[in-house]
Amino acid sequence: MSIDHYLTPSWPAPARVHAATTLRSGGASSGPFSQFNLGAHVGDEESRVQANRRQLLEEQKLPAEPQWLEQIHSDRVIEAQSDGLVRTADASFSSDSGVVCAVLTADCLPVLLCNKAGTKVAAAHGGWRGLAGGILRNTIAELDCEPQELLVWLGPAIGPEAFETGVDVLEVFFENALSGAHTEAIAQCFRPHSEKPLHFLADIYALARAELAELGVENIYGGEHCTFSENERFFSYRREKTTGRMASLIWLAGNEQISAAE
Repeated sequence: MSIDHYLTPSWPAPARVHAATTLRSGGASSGPFSQFNLGAHVGDEESRVQANRRQLLEEQKLPAEPQWLEQIHSDRVIEAQSDGLVRTADASFSSDSGVVCAVLTADCLPVLLCNKAGTKVAAAHGGWRGLAGGILRNTIAELDCEPQELLVWLGPAIGPEAFETGVDVLEVFFENALSGAHTEAIAQCFRPHSEKPLHFLADIYALARAELAELGVENIYGGEHCTFSENERFFSYRREKTTGRMASLIWLAGNEQISAAE
């Protein structure tokens, strides 16, 4: 993709798997939502959000309107549809070509998944509540693949130097750990804050990797950005409160799209 307001995952996904994450530049929105806001729930003008979504559809040559979600920081996973309806969940999956899975983020972790055969895809919204509560394990269960057959890309999220939490967050992750080894891995993802007692700096990328490793997933990519500090490229709720949302999308192309690309 030559247009400079998208990130394309660097991972060995099959040819049928298409994926992208939007950046904040290049769209129609203004003010705190400047410019490429895809979120319809953040206070931006509806007409500008719809213009940005049409632009996304055209520039990425999407086969259908994405399965937009009403994200509630849950562990709920649904099968994506291309009927234009918004569904309440924090992840979606599909094994049908032409169905676009999507999540919206502005500090939370977008996670894109596919299998090596190129027959299944999913997108998950990894806020800390969802990560602790099992959104990744539930998404992987819906894909119904051997874990070693999965490829996972961690999209742009708040970095480990900016994600400050209280002890309550650490406790929730401990309560939902899958094993003793997982608990030990979680502990390594929290660094005590040097100036605030009972506060930590958390590594959301490491927390996702710890869960994925516990589930047997070996092929994990991405995880090198910080939405909070890279203000020219990303929206950040923690930095700005009133702000836009990036979209992370994944879909299976039909045979005709693969032939055209080749």
